[in-house]
This record gives sequence, C-alpha cells and structure tokens, in this order.
Amino acid sequence: MAAPRETATLIQWDDAKGCGFLRGDSEPSRLFVRLHDFELLTERPRQGERFSFEPGVDGQGRRRALRVRRPRAPISVRPRNSAGTAGLLLIPGFAAVYLVCHLLWGLPPALWGGYMALSLASFIVYAGDKRAARLGQWRVKESTLHGLALAGGWPGALLAQSVLRHKSSKAVFRRRFWLTVWGNCFAFALIFTPLRSLLWAALGFGPI
Repeated sequence: MAAPRETATLIQWDDAKGCGFLRGDSEPSRLFVRLHDFELLTERPRQGERFSFEPGVDGQGRRRALRVRRPRAPISVRPRNSAGTAGLLLIPGFAAVYLVCHLLWGLPPALWGGYMALSLASFIVYAGDKRAARLGQWRVKESTLHGLALAGGWPGALLAQSVLRHKSSKAVFRRRFWLTVWGNCFAFALIFTPLRSLLWAALGFGPI
C-alpha cells in the first residue's frame, strides 16, 4: 500500500542541477527532491509553490519526496478553439492560390520547396519548445518563432499550434503571429504576382 500523501512548499530549486528542497507541513525538516521525482510536470517548479508528495528515503536513510505533484485543479471542459480550427483552412487556401499563381505567372520551382522546408522547421521548433516548457528547460524565443513564420514557415506553425496545442491561447503571441502570416502573404503577392506593377503604376511611377 502506498504511503499517505503529504503536502509541502518548495523552498529551494536549482534549474541547472534539476533538484531542490521541499519543507513539509507536518515537520520542519527539509526533503530533497529531483526533477524526475515530479509527476505530470508541465512547467518548471517555482520556489514558494505548493506540492503534494509521498514520503520516502534515499540510500542513506534520509527522508526525501517521491511522486511529487502540483495540487489537482478542478476538472473543466476545455472549449474547442474554433478560431484555430478555422485558421487551418488558410493552409489549403494558400496552396490553391499558389497553384493558380504558378499556372498564370510561372513561380520559381524552389519557392514551394522553401515553404515546405520552413514549415517543417517551424513544426519541429514548436514541438521542441513545448517539450522544453513541460520539462522546465530553456525555451525558444518568441521572436524566433515569429521570424520563421514571417519567412514562410507559418503553415507549419499554424499546424503545430492546432495539433500540439502550443501557443494557441496566448492572445499577444497570436496577434503578432497573424501579423507575420499576413506580412508573408503580402510579400508573396508583391514579389511573385503583378501586384507590384499595379501598385507602382498606381503611385504614378510608370511600368517596372
């Protein structure tokens, strides 16, 4: 039979070593805890945070914390992100527009490969950042994620946000992300379609 769970406060934590100390509520002595002793950890432990644990002992007979968990939050049904699902329709929509542009104006063969490669890179980076968040490790800068999207990796980023549920609920990040999407689409139209010539003529500069 498992030992009764106790509660404690994290009083010290070292990210570099991946370990720290808890102070139990039932007695003042410190309990050693390692990163791998935590269960269902989605972000790094923070000093002052409350946890529950099962008491145990190490090889030298000293008390330590095992199967450490954050307090269980009330179960709630997470609403489906309909905006994110609808946003995925932009990927086949862009592919259709790309095909039409290619048939009309003969786009460079390497351009589609560039979009595919950057999208794959974006998905991999998102997956790595989600894993880092879960393990409490160093995170990818948001500017890097936005840079990949602006360069042409936004389809992969959009897919990662929906499939991995990562960066899909942070409003500020989402606003900036959509700016990179529309920025890339505008740059695509400006460089690879007659839009540039039309804008140039509308400004009264004559044909390019």
